[in-house]
Amino acid sequence: MEDKELIESVRAKAQEWLGENYDEKMRHQVQALLDDPDPTELIESFYRDLEFGTGGLRGIMGAGSNRMNKYTVGAATQGLSNYLKKEFANLPEIKVVVGHDCRNDSDLFAQISADILSANGIKVYLFDALRPTPEISYAIRKLGCQSGIMITASHNPKEYNGYKAYWDDGAQMIAPHDKNTIAEVNKIRDISAIRFTGNPALITGIGEEIDDMYLKELKTISLSPDSIALHGDMKIVYTPIHGTGVHIIPKALKSFGFNNIIHVPEQDVVSGDFPTVKSPNPEEPAALALAVEKAKATDAELVLASDPDGDRMGIAVKNNDGEWVLINGNQIALMFIYYLITRWKELGKLQGKEYIVKTIVTTETIRTIAEKNGVGFYDVYTGFKWIADIIRKKEGKKKYIGGGEESYGFLCEDFVRDKDAVSSCCMMAEMAAWAKHQGLTLFNLLNRIYAEYGYSKEVSISVVKEGKEGAEAIEAMMKEFRENPLKEIAGSKVTMTYDYASLKGHSFIDNEDFSLNMPTTSNVLQYYTDDSTKISIRPSGTEPKIKFYIEVHDAIKSVDDIPQAEKQALEKIERIKGSLGI
Repeated sequence: MEDKELIESVRAKAQEWLGENYDEKMRHQVQALLDDPDPTELIESFYRDLEFGTGGLRGIMGAGSNRMNKYTVGAATQGLSNYLKKEFANLPEIKVVVGHDCRNDSDLFAQISADILSANGIKVYLFDALRPTPEISYAIRKLGCQSGIMITASHNPKEYNGYKAYWDDGAQMIAPHDKNTIAEVNKIRDISAIRFTGNPALITGIGEEIDDMYLKELKTISLSPDSIALHGDMKIVYTPIHGTGVHIIPKALKSFGFNNIIHVPEQDVVSGDFPTVKSPNPEEPAALALAVEKAKATDAELVLASDPDGDRMGIAVKNNDGEWVLINGNQIALMFIYYLITRWKELGKLQGKEYIVKTIVTTETIRTIAEKNGVGFYDVYTGFKWIADIIRKKEGKKKYIGGGEESYGFLCEDFVRDKDAVSSCCMMAEMAAWAKHQGLTLFNLLNRIYAEYGYSKEVSISVVKEGKEGAEAIEAMMKEFRENPLKEIAGSKVTMTYDYASLKGHSFIDNEDFSLNMPTTSNVLQYYTDDSTKISIRPSGTEPKIKFYIEVHDAIKSVDDIPQAEKQALEKIERIKGSLGI
């Protein structure tokens, strides 16, 4: 489409938003876009409809069909309501939990969602204030609900907001419910079909009573209370990065027995503007900088952080030189799996039916730990809903130990069905106490794991491509990798490729194709080389970027070999980046 045609198209679409069905504030914002001589923002706001995808909605807040606002949230909720009424027509009452995080307009979007659900005759449990995502998952299961909505854009920058849709097992939707809900949402072509006027009689506020049940149940997953009894006074710095963990995570840590929690006052301020950080992402060093400074000033032993909706956890620890270093998502998942399996084994809880789960882009060393300890193992797509899907399928047959992904998400319990920074913070603190009881720091413990199971180095590189042109550029990059597959990467021969979009793999050793056993397709490519390197390439499902995951391995004999192994790994990764053109 020529630029002129595109501009005419979006202007015509924007004109529709000046109609009386839209409120005065929205009409004013749209008129300002139409009056702006630079059409860039108008195009970005209207060139497409914000897609209700398999994870819900996520986008920049503002006016327009491609933005998070009252009307895009309204269409999503009306479509969900329509599907719930079809799917659960036999129930005397359909129930839905609605929660929200700290972001600007999150509380507004939550109230709008509650109003629309109730206007459709659906019972709503609406949290009275911000709560972490895992607590919404917990409440769905505890209250016997058929669905749930969490208003959040996770760790995205402040301009974003989002909408996560959950099913009756407390997990984000998968097929067929995700696609069926999307179909219903796509049928909403006129906002007059959205029932905005709520029925207050069908909306019940919930809050502390759910907190108390959630915290009480979390306490049951503790594996090392004796270690906590000895080291519960260890200094732990915690930051919610302005988000939902602000009250509940310190409370949870205290319930586990940790009584020396040090706050970062500037970041205890609940704010959707995230005033102390550029991005509220615990993956980024800058987001933990204030907490690390506080740890230095107080001589703390551990830094814990949660993202705005309280489902991802970041940590910092002291290395052997006393310097503070961040532990990445792969290492966090690795440490959790090691700790959980080790403690289950020591406590005699391994009976041969236990299993762990990771995502396909997460470190393969987790697989090694599970296999060497006789624990079942499952590899799933990126997105915690796939880990939850395994838990659902194995319920009553096998016992879930834990599962995680490289993007700083982990779940230690099965009564929640989404990643959980609340339980993760508690269990990481417990792991630190357990290690201390053995004369180890968490940094020492990580190195011990590498010495026992092999050294690995993983990096994730995101290439950001904003807007319409960016989306097209990402699509072109994936097409190029598929049509011209790499045969060699940084001097190592490619031995295997997996294409999850076609569910086909190819072995270059045997020169044979084979099928991939996965529940559905996904836009992910993987390369394996003859030196055990794994490379994964996928467009993000929630952000305007294409992600490259690089994982290299080295066999080491002791912790003394780690510095050299790391040096070689970093050099190898630079060569791999050159091969990939990034």
